[in-house]
Amino acid sequence: MAAMLGGGDGMMGGQFPLEQWFFEMPVCTRWWMTAALGASVLVQCHIITPFQLFYSFRTVFYRSQYWRLITTFFYFGPLSLDLIYHIFFLQRYSRLLEESSGRSPAHFSWLLTFASTLLLCIAPMFSMAFLGTALSSTLIYIWSRKNPDTMLSFLGLVVFRAPYLPWVLLMFSLVVHGTVPKDEMCGIVVGHIWYFFNDVYPPLHDGHSPLDPPSWWMRLFGGRPAEPE
Repeated sequence: MAAMLGGGDGMMGGQFPLEQWFFEMPVCTRWWMTAALGASVLVQCHIITPFQLFYSFRTVFYRSQYWRLITTFFYFGPLSLDLIYHIFFLQRYSRLLEESSGRSPAHFSWLLTFASTLLLCIAPMFSMAFLGTALSSTLIYIWSRKNPDTMLSFLGLVVFRAPYLPWVLLMFSLVVHGTVPKDEMCGIVVGHIWYFFNDVYPPLHDGHSPLDPPSWWMRLFGGRPAEPE
């Protein structure tokens, strides 16, 4: 991405800068971003409608429309500046977290599975139909807590430390949309649960991390769980 924005030499390694930027992204982030853009394009072209993508407990389990358990995380709205805003934060912080979780996608995909499942459980209580923003907010919160000393700038006007990022974005959504962003608040709650049991809880309990991926999940991605020391 930096090479694309900076001008560079046109083509690098036989690839266009945009193509190189795309394939440099970790696999989970790459395909989540692709699915999000694809869903918006399909809706914009009237091939599908948002009503075929949203999550509803009754629709999923009484009408057996199980695809909604996944598509609810893909749709961020029609093609617009607001979509670009969401896609930017999705790919940026999802990529940073996935790259820091190791070469195997096992740990990051387990994080996505845990956070998605928890969001699906609490969504009916807050009447949330689309959960992509909530899941993105979860990842932003986790990254911000893991990088407490990183300095950030929002719109070039406000400079703050990374842990304040979720709250800055929440306030920005409140000002822009004029309503309390329930999805972002739920994402922050889910993110804090993950952060607590992976970063705060283990040092206090002899390194035991209750949300580590199980061994069968690690084997599914071709890796093995770390041997206890």
